[in-house]
Amino acid sequence: MDFAFNDEQQMLLDTTRRFIAGRYSFEQRNQVLGSADGWSREVWAQLADLGLLAINIPEEQGGIGAGPLGTMLVGNAIGEGLLLEPFWSSAVVATHAIGTLASSAQRAALLPALASGESIAVLAHDEAGTRFDAMNVEMTAVARGDGWELQGRKCAVYHASAANVLLVSAKVGSELGVFMVPSDATGMQLSAFTTVDGQAAADVAFDQVMLGAEARLGGDAHETLPAVLDYALAALCAEAFGAMDRILAATIAYSRARVQFGAPIGSFQALQHRMADMFMHLEQARSMSYLAASQCLNPDAQARGQALSAAKALMGQAARFIGQQSVQLHGGMGMTDELDVSHYFKRLLAFELRCGSSDQHLENYRSGLRAA
Repeated sequence: MDFAFNDEQQMLLDTTRRFIAGRYSFEQRNQVLGSADGWSREVWAQLADLGLLAINIPEEQGGIGAGPLGTMLVGNAIGEGLLLEPFWSSAVVATHAIGTLASSAQRAALLPALASGESIAVLAHDEAGTRFDAMNVEMTAVARGDGWELQGRKCAVYHASAANVLLVSAKVGSELGVFMVPSDATGMQLSAFTTVDGQAAADVAFDQVMLGAEARLGGDAHETLPAVLDYALAALCAEAFGAMDRILAATIAYSRARVQFGAPIGSFQALQHRMADMFMHLEQARSMSYLAASQCLNPDAQARGQALSAAKALMGQAARFIGQQSVQLHGGMGMTDELDVSHYFKRLLAFELRCGSSDQHLENYRSGLRAA
């Protein structure tokens, strides 16, 4: 398979990396991390100016239409920089969900504001106690007069407090619906918290939230929403690979600079073997990230699900191994917040559990093989 990228894709990667290097250094990120919101509106506006918030909007609708490979490359750079802004939540997941589920009128109303950074949307789908079963939804939407009434709870919604619109999944009788809920909706309550890797998230409760008839995106989402979640998972894998690549590079550089017993520790054979194992895991993760990007739009739901689960399971294992080895090779300083290695480790730790753990996706893969 040819993994060469065309000029436009390479330009997306280079543009994002230049932005990270020039405007999102580790020190600048720490300032964002310590801010009240936990993310930067100025950085968000700059991402919009670069066109990066429009990569999942088709060209005919004013976007870039970069597709899975373009999203993967931008995600690599986003992961390298450990961005705290809602790029994955809004510019990837919510934007792709709207493009997949919404009517033409809804897309025309929502997508331009998302591309310009004026509006932020996030998908609120996960619920407590579902054991990573993506289609296990207990929240309900009931028709009331000319509108809908939402009742239920969503958990760990990334960047919910930053969003202007929440895209909320709910049961509609035997169907599954996705509803647009404005951030100021009466009856909606957010319980905000910070994730282990420093990102803003919230549990969201909906108590008789009333919406208009136009709030529903499309029709039954039983088949379309899993496709959106698979696309989101592929993008998350891309970000994780970027973080793995950067933490390994930092570890190799440290092993060349740290001198012990009169020699750089990188010259010790035992440590060379460990870094070689880390490199092997990284290259396997690279291949799995490519697999996820190449299969995330596969119309065959079973083949797509198996490929994405295989990628997430292997990349989760790689993330844990590379992260743990990097911290150990840095010694005690590898756990300090003053060193970027600890922040990459936390991001990789969170990745392994987000959107289904490695064990869960391994079981999903096995189940798919048995079903086939």
